Amino acid sequence: MENPSRNEIKVILDTAKTIAVVGLSPDPSRTSYIVSQAMQRAGYRIIPVNPMTDTVLGEKSYGCLTEIPEKVDIVNVFRRSEFLEEIADDFIKIESAVFWSQLNVVDENVFKRLTDAGYTVIMDRCIKVEHAILK
Repeated sequence: MENPSRNEIKVILDTAKTIAVVGLSPDPSRTSYIVSQAMQRAGYRIIPVNPMTDTVLGEKSYGCLTEIPEKVDIVNVFRRSEFLEEIADDFIKIESAVFWSQLNVVDENVFKRLTDAGYTVIMDRCIKVEHAILK
C-alpha cells in the first residue's frame, strides 16, 4: 500500500470542495469533530455521515454515503478498519474520486480494490495534518 505523493495530495486538497465525513461525531471533544471543524473553517463543505445524529457543525447528517444528494469530492473515514469494506461499497456507488481514511484506519484489500478500480486512496493519514503541511 502506497499513498499518493505529497504533491498529489496537495492537488487533491486544492481542488476539492466537499468532504463527506463518515463517523463524524457531534461531540466537540472527538477527533472527528475537531478535524472536520478545522477543514470547515479552511473553506471545505463538510457533510456528516452518522445515522445517530441529525446535524453536526451546522450541516444535515446522513445515515450513509448513498443518501447524500450531491457530489462529494472526498470521503473521509473516521470508523474502525473493519468497517472500510462496507464503506468502500457505498463509496463506489456515489462515484466520489477520493477515499481517505484517518490515522490507524487501514485495510490493504480495500486499498487494492479501490486503486485497481481507478480511485485515489489515502489511508492512515490525517486530512487536517496534511492540509496544514501543504497549504
